[in-house]
Amino acid sequence: MSEEISIKEITNRCLEESRAFKVQKRLLEKIDDYADYAFSPIQSSALNVFFDLSQEYESFHDLLAVCVLVPKVFFNLECNLFLLRENRVEMVATCKGNCPEVTEGRMDNLQICPEPQVIKDCLYLPIKANRDMLDQLPFSLPQGLIGMLEVYPARKINEHGRFFFQKYANRVGFQLHMRMISWKNEEHLQFINSLVKDIGHNVIVPNMFFKIFYRRLEAQINALGNLKDDMAAIARAAGDDPDKGLVDSRELLPRLEYIHNGLREQYSEILNHYEQTSLFLETLLRRSHFEQGKYVLEKKVCNFKSQIIDPQVERFTPQFREKGIDIALAGVPDQEIEVVVDKGLISQVYANLFSNAVKYTREVTDFSGHKAKFISYGWEYKPDYFGPEKPGIKLNVFSSGPHLSPEEQASLFREGFRAGNVGKEQGTGHGLFFIKEIVEMHGGEVGYEPTPLGNNFFFILPLTESADY
Repeated sequence: MSEEISIKEITNRCLEESRAFKVQKRLLEKIDDYADYAFSPIQSSALNVFFDLSQEYESFHDLLAVCVLVPKVFFNLECNLFLLRENRVEMVATCKGNCPEVTEGRMDNLQICPEPQVIKDCLYLPIKANRDMLDQLPFSLPQGLIGMLEVYPARKINEHGRFFFQKYANRVGFQLHMRMISWKNEEHLQFINSLVKDIGHNVIVPNMFFKIFYRRLEAQINALGNLKDDMAAIARAAGDDPDKGLVDSRELLPRLEYIHNGLREQYSEILNHYEQTSLFLETLLRRSHFEQGKYVLEKKVCNFKSQIIDPQVERFTPQFREKGIDIALAGVPDQEIEVVVDKGLISQVYANLFSNAVKYTREVTDFSGHKAKFISYGWEYKPDYFGPEKPGIKLNVFSSGPHLSPEEQASLFREGFRAGNVGKEQGTGHGLFFIKEIVEMHGGEVGYEPTPLGNNFFFILPLTESADY
């Protein structure tokens, strides 16, 4: 055994010495390279300052500013930075005049090119990614490039200067690539934390209703067992008198019908809850979400009423019934609504709205002076809401009760916020935040409005051009 260990130690030592030799060899090669580069003192200083500041600033925006400032401050050259983002080129930073500007992803017709080129007195330099980390970004990098650096006027840059900026662009590429990976990793972690909350709020908490369903099912099964025992006792007592057994059996029919109906109802509730839970899990745990580090919509033409609203109403009706909450549909159009959406995620938007309605609906005095406790839901066509010939549809869930204060209204859709009317109701303050996130991903808007008898929560989505209303 000792001989075997010593052989391993010798092997490891040889490997370490081999690595050290390779590093030393590469170090000597770089010394020779820099001697051949023959960078001027100001060029060497520019590279050193860029490296120092790229390590100093943690903000990605600050790093972008440094990238375009170095050519301006050291060489009095204008500079623009373009990055490839999900298969499109965007200008992300510019330095014209004396002040850098980090732009908001301005689109550009610039084409990514693997070689330096001069176009209209502008020097374009490819920004190369780290070859060993090409697969760590959620989109492909054509020819291993993440963008282009534009420096101008090119007429002021000699051949050696162009070679310097090519090396500068390489260093920019390495720093940007590393920062983009770090940024995506942080985004992934934030998404996973949010996803865990979404699963807890939309799946795990509602899943507790399975316990209620199974207890009710158990009660029905026990009742059926008791009925079986009673019928067996009748059969034994009847003996040779078949008329006596027939009379007693007829008395048991109502009990049998009651149990049968109860079993069918429990089966329907469990099946509906299972289908919705499965839909939510399949939607939240899509592989594409984890690959992109964000929710990725799978939008399809969907019949809003029959495929989204009705299943959620059916799912929550027993809970409304238990809380003494009526469902009022007076004046709501009973019409099919066709919208292009992610069915699973929008279903969870409705589930969150109805879940809140179960918790927070309160009794009010209606217009006729009677006590009422109710919810309602519906929709309204909004022509030109998103611009000329870009209609929207406003979908809402209303619940009776006291209004929220103006301060609460301003914070409703913030992560973790819970209004003052929550009382002892369980909750995390995540439901409305989730609604806002999903609706805005669909290009829509969310909102709240107090009405005479309660509170109306709504969201507005763009309509498909083919929809006819």
